[in-house]
Amino acid sequence: MTTIHDVAKRAGVAAITVSRVINNEGYVSQETRRKVEAAVSELDYIPNSLGLSLRSKRTQTLALVLTDIINPFWTTVARGVEDAAYKQGYHIIIGNTEDSSEKQEEYLLLLMKKQVDGFLFVPASYNVFNTLQKRGVPCVILDRHFPFSQLDSVRCDSVGGAYGLTKHLLELGHQHIAVITGRKDHTTAIDRVEGYLQAMQEAAVTDDQQIYWGEYTQQAGYEHTVQILQSNPQPTAIFATNNFIAIGVIHALRQYGVGVPEDISVVAFDDLPEALTIDPFFTIAAQPAYEMGQRATELLLSRLAGVGPEGYQEIVLPVEIIIRKSSKRHE
Repeated sequence: MTTIHDVAKRAGVAAITVSRVINNEGYVSQETRRKVEAAVSELDYIPNSLGLSLRSKRTQTLALVLTDIINPFWTTVARGVEDAAYKQGYHIIIGNTEDSSEKQEEYLLLLMKKQVDGFLFVPASYNVFNTLQKRGVPCVILDRHFPFSQLDSVRCDSVGGAYGLTKHLLELGHQHIAVITGRKDHTTAIDRVEGYLQAMQEAAVTDDQQIYWGEYTQQAGYEHTVQILQSNPQPTAIFATNNFIAIGVIHALRQYGVGVPEDISVVAFDDLPEALTIDPFFTIAAQPAYEMGQRATELLLSRLAGVGPEGYQEIVLPVEIIIRKSSKRHE
């Protein structure tokens, strides 16, 4: 990791001069300031906001960077993270990127300046890996998988869950099944489409695969459902690949007077808290969100303690298919 002395050497000045520029204290000529700022940029130096005089290497804090803290799934993950961290004397700083690569980069730099001991990250883009690996920052990736990154990850079985939901619909006699999923650059969205396609191909239903890519939002679910209702042939079932998409699906169907499951069956990933549950109850692929947060935190803390397993770990947790009344047999 780049130090203040590396910056001083590159700029041809003393370390105290670099400190003055970074902290904007004391007199420094414009020419010297320019050299120091250029060296900071070239070396990607991130100063320690807790002060260079700190002797301790640890702050007992972890960063949890999520894509959508409003979603009950992620609040449950966060609870698992916080409980596991607190047991070992750590506290959590939470950032919410709203799935923006720009906000992701801002949070990453800010939290590294705060000298957090490690990161639990839901990547909004691939850019995060270069920064994390370049800095040598301990990190565990949540929910998504990037084998090329050689970073630890903990996620649920999106392929298996999507396969199970789609197979359930096929067994109910549905063949025209539309899937509404996330962005094409999200491995979770890709995996859920893969599970859907596996089940469809296994059942030899290959002529009518309707895949709608977009965002994991209620608005996306609503807009894609309006498109689905205008398609021909019209699907008899919709697979929403997360709970917020499913809410948007239900809103659109109700607005257009389409009954669930009388006219169209709906299945989805992730459950909702009872206070937010929509009638009819969704048939879902339930992910162990709390366990995901807990296991990821335990893995990260084992790395920090120097007792973690050899090689990067890819932990995949099973999902549970829960059949409720939003899906019914197609006659």
